[in-house]
Amino acid sequence: MRIGIDVGGTNTDAVLMDGTTVIGHVKHSTSKDITGGIGGALTALQQQYSFSPSAVQAVMIGTTHFLNALIEQRGLAPTAALRLGLPATAALPPMVGWPRDLVSAVQGRHYLAHGGHEFDGRRISPLDPDEIRRHAADMARSGTRSVAISSVFSPVNLECEAAAAEIVRQELGPDVAISLSHEIGRVGLLQRENATIINAALRELADHIVDGLASSLVEHGIAAPLYLSQNDGTLMDIEYARRYPVATFASGPTNSMRGAAVLSGLASCAVIDIGGTTTDVGVLTNGFPREATTEVTVAGVRTNFRMPDVFSIGIGGGSLVDADGLTVGPESVGYELGSRALVFGGDTLTATDIAVAAGLADVGDRSAVAHLDRGLVSTALDRISRRVADAVEQMRTTSDPLSVVAVGGGSVLLEHELPGLGTVIRPERFDVANAIGAAIAQVSGEVDRVEAVRDGRRQILADDARQEAIDRAVAAGARPESVQIVEFDEVPIPYLPGNATRIRVKAVGDLALHSGLVSTGQEGSR
Repeated sequence: MRIGIDVGGTNTDAVLMDGTTVIGHVKHSTSKDITGGIGGALTALQQQYSFSPSAVQAVMIGTTHFLNALIEQRGLAPTAALRLGLPATAALPPMVGWPRDLVSAVQGRHYLAHGGHEFDGRRISPLDPDEIRRHAADMARSGTRSVAISSVFSPVNLECEAAAAEIVRQELGPDVAISLSHEIGRVGLLQRENATIINAALRELADHIVDGLASSLVEHGIAAPLYLSQNDGTLMDIEYARRYPVATFASGPTNSMRGAAVLSGLASCAVIDIGGTTTDVGVLTNGFPREATTEVTVAGVRTNFRMPDVFSIGIGGGSLVDADGLTVGPESVGYELGSRALVFGGDTLTATDIAVAAGLADVGDRSAVAHLDRGLVSTALDRISRRVADAVEQMRTTSDPLSVVAVGGGSVLLEHELPGLGTVIRPERFDVANAIGAAIAQVSGEVDRVEAVRDGRRQILADDARQEAIDRAVAAGARPESVQIVEFDEVPIPYLPGNATRIRVKAVGDLALHSGLVSTGQEGSR
């Protein structure tokens, strides 16, 4: 058996699964510290279906806590950015274009040093160890506790970042947290560097959160391995989560989409995930969320690490509704829905009250909304449907018919048909699809690099990349016989010489529950 948990802004959902069969599922209010909500969900799950903690083989958790911490600028460590690339790259220093308040929140300092490579592996300039030591000494004087190191074209050649990291560790001590850009982002210096700085700023918080999650399991007698969901819907172990907290940023929407694929039986469709605060719309391709192909802006910072292509709007079960029903959201009562909504004895008109009044949901006290004007209810529902339908239309890339699956507890807000999209599929247990997506998640291995493709070498390079992706998935904990290639891209880069081509391969496989993940293998799950 395995337990899947998804921590949302309003509810924490948990499911107990035996293979692909859902044995039990619960919803529990999310707490401010998230661990309290997880503990409550585990207790409720145990009460609903009495299971032995020793029978649980793995626990999978999805949370956007790290993303929320970045947006709210809390728990961020004093961070320094070291870029290797002089005499190039000096015109645009690290953290250029960042919101000033975010730079202040991370006490951001930046340093430029020699090093780096061209796309074909040629050096830009030799690394200067003394220069790195001088920068490290200044970091120590300024109280830096986390360091982000980026080098020009490090996804092609990582040796400069590795060498600089060793020097910084020698100067600042073994406890300093170091994030290397070739492990986090893709080709594109500024965006990759930004993602690395964000990751570095979250490292201390990651230790705190992971320890809290692990303690929650121990308190409930569960000794099974703990995994966290990644942005692409696959898993990482807790040591990997400590090192790469940015890999969890979009785990909530991706869990819901993966759960929608399992529950609906559709490998390709649009997924509408309506929670208590927001509605996330994404597209499934071959059972996995479609990834964003352009840079992704996070908290006002441009990045290029792996993120799903998701469009979000401020509509959810806790959304505030105005007196005439013309405005629904984006303000929400959030995790206070259970005390502030009319049907739960509160004094605030929410979207959940509208759904109950319309007969779309049966929660709380229906008599508490019996006085609502029918015109108000109809107007609010129409407003919700049209905004959600518009969001789905924005995610289209073709005019081909697109099946629509609705999941999440808030999906009861939708009527059976959406304008211009037809019937909405709402599968069984739609309200805990996110937790199911976490529980059935697989592990992955990915290769993303730039190669100079010479005559007769294309197929060899492609085959090598495929095999490396498979090997990384197996090293990350996948059962070898279950691994398969799910994505393969070759993209010529015309602005670089030498017939440069970006080769990207992704392999996924089922988690080998008795083997456990290993931290070294998780390097391939980027």
